[in-house]
Amino acid sequence: PEVKKFVAWDYVVFAALFLVSASIGVFFAVKERKKKTSKEFLVGGRQMTCGPIAFSLTSSFMSAVTVLGTPSEVYRYGASFVLFFLSYTLVIILTAEIFLPVFYRSGITSTYEYLELRFNKIVRLAATLIYILQTILYTGIVVYAPSLALNQVTGFDLWGSVVATGVVCTFYCTLGGLKAVVWTDAFQMIVMVVGFVTVLIRGTTLNGGSTKVWEDAYKGSRLNIFDFDVDPLRRHTFWTIVIGGTFTWLGLYGVNQSTIQRCISCKSEKHAKLALYLNLVGLWIVLVCAVFCGLVMYSHYKSCDPWTAEFISAPDQLMPYFVMDIFSSMPGVPGLFVACAFSGTLSTVAASINALATVTFEDLVKKGFPNLSEKMSTWISKGLCILYGALCTSMAAAASLLGGVVQASLSIHGMCGGPMLGLFTLGIMFPCANWKGAIGGLLAGITLAFWAGTGSFISPAPPTKSIPLQLSTLNCTLANSTEALMTAAPTAAPDR
Repeated sequence: PEVKKFVAWDYVVFAALFLVSASIGVFFAVKERKKKTSKEFLVGGRQMTCGPIAFSLTSSFMSAVTVLGTPSEVYRYGASFVLFFLSYTLVIILTAEIFLPVFYRSGITSTYEYLELRFNKIVRLAATLIYILQTILYTGIVVYAPSLALNQVTGFDLWGSVVATGVVCTFYCTLGGLKAVVWTDAFQMIVMVVGFVTVLIRGTTLNGGSTKVWEDAYKGSRLNIFDFDVDPLRRHTFWTIVIGGTFTWLGLYGVNQSTIQRCISCKSEKHAKLALYLNLVGLWIVLVCAVFCGLVMYSHYKSCDPWTAEFISAPDQLMPYFVMDIFSSMPGVPGLFVACAFSGTLSTVAASINALATVTFEDLVKKGFPNLSEKMSTWISKGLCILYGALCTSMAAAASLLGGVVQASLSIHGMCGGPMLGLFTLGIMFPCANWKGAIGGLLAGITLAFWAGTGSFISPAPPTKSIPLQLSTLNCTLANSTEALMTAAPTAAPDR
């Protein structure tokens, strides 16, 4: 079936998102123009309250990778993704009770300052450089992924959207600093939830209500959530999601500059902790929406899978395809969904640019030029925002050479985030550790992680470890139907 492309109304809705985001930056630039310190610019003068920070944390960690990737994973592999509910909970408790108090009380701006206080300059520099590299790589993927999926399904211009994302994020980060980033994130979080809920309501009503969707998911064995197989090569098991997920996300939350920077911008430690716990509720809401979207999508395509029937060329495109399909008669709504996917991107990219500028300024520039005037510091911070905005956008071009989106972004985080998490945990938990042990551990960790990570790219786990659950193309009207059906019908997954 020919799915409609974007129409004028969709572009209007989408452009409105970008305009609101940019105008929040302008608003804070005007409002805060008297307060010219780099502290104001980078950590909002440490006067933020828990509400906007909680929204901001949720939206910047729920990138478009979540909006597009999670529903298609659930559609193909079943709802075991919902187990991230447990990982998120563990991560937030550990962050709020162990890592946050240490960072908050030491009065730092960059998390890597802690490493110098605890170990020495060498450890701090090594960690800073790894972080900068990791974040630029990850941000490139976050910008490129949704642009590609949306371009192939909606006809939305690929490089136009990549450049627009980079320019808008850089614009409001540079003008408004952390406050603009936080308030824009809060707005984008609302857009994301509205986008998801709209898709859920429409998808559920088209497919005969929630009971019917649930029955279809059950018959298609999409609800076999608990799989306690201990094989680490399997795609989604209880252990890989709960234990693997906890460590991956703890590297992202507990010691990551962009999280900690927002927590320490709160006016008290109590507000910072509250922000983390409120954000946990946000994470649960987005996760549940994404998982249900996957199940609704399965119910809709149970007898004609657009991926195996080759209507789309990659699983990342399932969600946009589904949206264009169910809203074809409602101009403007697909634009809302695309805005929802891009809200995830904008918030993640803005948070990354802001964190990169902070780290570079605090850990590299200030070290080299300790006597900078306040005005000069603010100008340098803004210059760094522009530089990183450009770097992340050009990284998106390089990301076009990488494979599956969710996979690539998680691999980068695992390879860099794990050793970093180890380094901070060593510093906080083991008073006896010294800088030699720290640097040795960091280098060993990075080497092993890259060895395992690169190995998994070069020789991935055998396909039998991650066979999608049964998908059917029985009712698809294909060009040369009989022949196509023979080739397109996927092999059934073995019964678990």
